[in-house]
Amino acid sequence: MRHARQLLSPLRRRLLQAVGAAVVLLGGFFLAVRLPGGPTAAPVEQSAPGPVLLVPGYGGSTGALEKLATVLRAAGRAATVVALPGDGTGDLRESAAALDAAVRATGAASVDLVGYSAGGVSVRLWVADNPGRVRRVVTLGSPHHGTKVAAVAALLAPGACPPACRQLVPGSRLLKRLNDGDETPDGPQWLSLWTSQDETVTPPDSARLDGAVNVALQDVCAGLNVAHSALPTTPLVQGLVLQALSTRDIALPTPADCTALSAGSLSS
Repeated sequence: MRHARQLLSPLRRRLLQAVGAAVVLLGGFFLAVRLPGGPTAAPVEQSAPGPVLLVPGYGGSTGALEKLATVLRAAGRAATVVALPGDGTGDLRESAAALDAAVRATGAASVDLVGYSAGGVSVRLWVADNPGRVRRVVTLGSPHHGTKVAAVAALLAPGACPPACRQLVPGSRLLKRLNDGDETPDGPQWLSLWTSQDETVTPPDSARLDGAVNVALQDVCAGLNVAHSALPTTPLVQGLVLQALSTRDIALPTPADCTALSAGSLSS
């Protein structure tokens, strides 16, 4: 028996050593697998603003955004309104592809993006696939969680509700995927603006984004009357956009800022 124990003892030691080595190797393996699960994009350099690209909403009209772009150019920014394929009522991923082409055309290391109405959803679709290429994101009255207007159209007149309309129905497959997890991916700073009087995006706070600076215009300037269609041309919105696209960190405005923001004097 003693001889048998003497033979088994080295064998036991070798087995224990082998098991220990395996545990170390497996531990290292699982650690290596988990580590890449960290942030996918480092913060984008904030001190050097690049070009501004403005993305229209449903229907693709560029007129109101051109007026906002003119304000940005007067402040010394290179600003371009992105032309959407067709009339902007097609698949919002096609609008995101048009934005991608416009970003590539700038040749810039990073850009600032302004999305109006459904254009804000298109912007988010593009940002989700392009981490590290955006410095600031501003959305204006964007139905990030859908709009009841689209739901009613899809139900009562489905033939008059094209792809973008169906994608803007609350709970649509596209919106579920977009809002599953982090609504504001790392990299850019985010600002979402809306008017509490919006009758196109209903409810208006569908524009709220987790992780963004969220601003209802009437919380800054009480009694302000702003329709959805007037968002890009409203002085307060223009002042907020100018400030958000500056080199300052995006911060929540207060009623004390109403007059100065509406005059654009806080833009630098």
